[in-house]
Parts: sequence; C-alpha cells; structure tokens
Amino acid sequence: MTTAPQPVTPQSSESQGRSIPWQRIAMWAAVIFTVLFSLGPPMWELLTSIKTNDAITADSVVYIPSWDQFTFEHYVQLFTLNQFHIYILNSLFVAVVSTLLCLGIGSPAAYALARLRIPGERIVLTCVMGVTLFPYILLFLGLLRLVQFTGLANNYLALIIPYTAINMPLTILVMRSFFQQLPRDLEDSAKVDGYNVIQMLWQIILPMTLPALVTTGILAFIFAWNEFIFALTFITQESMKTIPVAAAQLGGTSLFEVPYGPLAAATVVGTLPLVLLVLFFQRKIVQGLTAGSVKG
Repeated sequence: MTTAPQPVTPQSSESQGRSIPWQRIAMWAAVIFTVLFSLGPPMWELLTSIKTNDAITADSVVYIPSWDQFTFEHYVQLFTLNQFHIYILNSLFVAVVSTLLCLGIGSPAAYALARLRIPGERIVLTCVMGVTLFPYILLFLGLLRLVQFTGLANNYLALIIPYTAINMPLTILVMRSFFQQLPRDLEDSAKVDGYNVIQMLWQIILPMTLPALVTTGILAFIFAWNEFIFALTFITQESMKTIPVAAAQLGGTSLFEVPYGPLAAATVVGTLPLVLLVLFFQRKIVQGLTAGSVKG
C-alpha cells in the first residue's frame, strides 16, 4: 500500500519561510570584516594626516576631526620644509628605469626559454625559480661590498641594478608561461611574411601579452617604489633619497617629538601613486592574473 502524501501545514510553510539564511549572513559578515580590516589602516593614516597636532595628541582619541581640528598644514610642510617632491622624483626615476630594464631584458629571455631549444634549459629554469624563492635581504652584505668596490655609492645605479636583478626571475617565469600559451602558427606566419625574431617579438608577440607585461611591470614598480634597506644604505646624499627613506627620517621640532602628522601625510603621498596606478591598470592586471587559468 502506498501512503498518501501528507499536506503541508501552514505552520511548517511559515517556519520554512522564516528560516534564517546563515550562509548569506556569514558571507556578508566576512566581506565587511575584510573590507574594514583592509581599509582601516589607510583610512586612519588619511585621517591622521588632516588632523591638527592637538587633535592627534589629545587624551581622548579623535577618530574623525571636526572643522576646527581639520588642517592641510602637514602636507604643506611636507613640500615646503622637507622638499618632498624631490624624493618623489627620485623614487619615480629609480622605479621606472628598473621596471623598464626588467621588462626589456626579461621578456626576450622568457621568449627564448619558451620557444628556443637551449641546452640546459631545465637547469636554467631551476636556477631562476631558486632565485625567486631566495630572500633578497640576504643579498644585502654582498651588494654592499660590490657597491663599495665599484664606487656606486650615492648613485642611482646602486638601486636600479639590484632592483632589476631581483625582479628579473619573476618576470622571466611569468612571461615564459604566457609565451608558451601563444599558438606557434602566429610565429610561422610572421616568418613567412619576412619578420625576423626581433620584429616578430616587438610587433606581434609582445602586444598579445600586454596584460602579462602590465602585471609584472606593476609588481616590479611597487617593489622598487617601496624598497627601504638598499635605499637607506646605498644612498646617503639627501637630494638623492627615495620616499621610504625620506619618510622614515622625518623629524619633529624637538629631539623627543614624533611627527605623527607629517609621517601620516608622507605615507599618504607615497601610497597614492601606487593606488592610482593599480586602479588605472585594474582591467589589465585582472587579465594578466587570470589568463591561462581556464582553457577552452
């Protein structure tokens, strides 16, 4: 015998309708927590940079400054008293040159490893990957000896060469993976049309790997922009210092005063170009990070 299905009572349907979507609540709670956790320190630095010194050092914490506690004095002092624009230009020059050298040397090397049959290719790739995993800070003493021996102290090359060398393995590995995904028919057609290797790489291959170039270039730029230890040691001339060193060496009106306002303003000024760079190339970065993850 088959039993007839029992009708759904109004009470059971009402309880189903009132069931709490715990998964959705947990997901939104995680999203809100992540956003607050990520944006909390930058927002605090921004608010500190526009507070007066009395509001910063007040006994009760001033989270959002009122109209009489709002000031741009720290930014004005940053560019008038500390000449911070010089440090911005220094960081920009070092980061741009090292990034261009990294892409200009690493891309042909990656193409050679992806397409040409080189003796000992596996050994070369193993060494490149090993250098990528090697902590760059352990190179400090050796680079210091080289800088002293070659007389490159207080020279931009003392920063450009190490930054280029440190970012080179990552560039080679990322670009090689992109070159391997390109069909060989494009290169064969270009050779039939009379392109040599350099013309084919510059006019056909590299434009197709633009997302990878943008992604690796931004990573190299961020490293060169934020690096502190090498810039602190190899550059001692005041007019050649970069943003991280200049921000760390900001002084107050007295020996025992910590200039929280100028430090926060320097942090905001030093971070803003990176934020704008990432926002401007956001689509290319996403394409570079996700390309090759799904094959149709």
